[in-house]
Amino acid sequence: MNVSDFLETHFRHFNARELVAAARSYRDFVSDAGRGRMMVTLAGAMSTGELGISLAEMIRQGKVHAITCTAANLEEDIFNLVANGEYRIVENWRALSAADETKLRDAGFNRVTDTCIPETVMRHIEGRLLTRWQEAANAGTPRFPVDYMFDLLDDEELVQHYQIPREHSWLAAAKDMGIPVFVPGFEDSTLGNIYTARVIEGVVPNHQAFVTGTTQMERLANWYQEQVSEGPIGFFQIGGGIAGDFPICVVPMLIQDLKLDVPFWGYFCQISDAVTSYGGYSGAVPNEKITWYKLSESAPKFMIQSDASIVAPLIFAYVLGW
Repeated sequence: MNVSDFLETHFRHFNARELVAAARSYRDFVSDAGRGRMMVTLAGAMSTGELGISLAEMIRQGKVHAITCTAANLEEDIFNLVANGEYRIVENWRALSAADETKLRDAGFNRVTDTCIPETVMRHIEGRLLTRWQEAANAGTPRFPVDYMFDLLDDEELVQHYQIPREHSWLAAAKDMGIPVFVPGFEDSTLGNIYTARVIEGVVPNHQAFVTGTTQMERLANWYQEQVSEGPIGFFQIGGGIAGDFPICVVPMLIQDLKLDVPFWGYFCQISDAVTSYGGYSGAVPNEKITWYKLSESAPKFMIQSDASIVAPLIFAYVLGW
């Protein structure tokens, strides 16, 4: 029994049923008959959770057509690629005391639940990016955050440091397939913090190495208009926050602010542990997005309140026919 058959047989109720329904709808949406394209958004620590093993194959198989992610997910895909074997797993992470956490910090580790990322990989990647930042800032030629990471993937000297197969990197798959990667809020990341520090101390002369968030929104608007002319575009959201809200808002901007006649997002699925309360965005039910000109009444809508590190690979496996 393959994964798809297992899900069809056993996932019959509650969040399990919603998972299968969302996966089946995703599969049909991006099929030849559906003619759809899919934007996938990544919040949380999906790269450190090695979602790339399944997401990269989704990209290679033409089931994902654009990515929007936090800057942390962008950098952590590269961190994982070159330092996976140096990560430390803490199985009893729930039992860690404040003193235990201090020991991890002093040993040069940054903990994400049960997975500790070594500080050394952050400094390694900084060393490879610093000259590129300086050159762009000096020339006044700002670049998109993902462009610098694509440069690293072109660095033949870096290949010797790979500690996992390149095909497990979703960023490498995105580069190979030529799909766009949007990264709002670059400053909210380790490399964003390091870049700011280098500007403050004068090592990088100014803040002109990166394009603005509004420039990224303009590029996203152009992409959406080009792609939606060929078929509907769906929205598969992992987590919430800026990785989800930034890209989904391109449609209301086009409709309300530019007065353009473009279709709403044609499919919506969110995996999140957030619940609807206190005015929060991440836990808002999909129908709320109708009032914001993001979704239509008829669009397929799914909300799976569960752990994305479990749910997303299962959905991807179903879509891929595994």
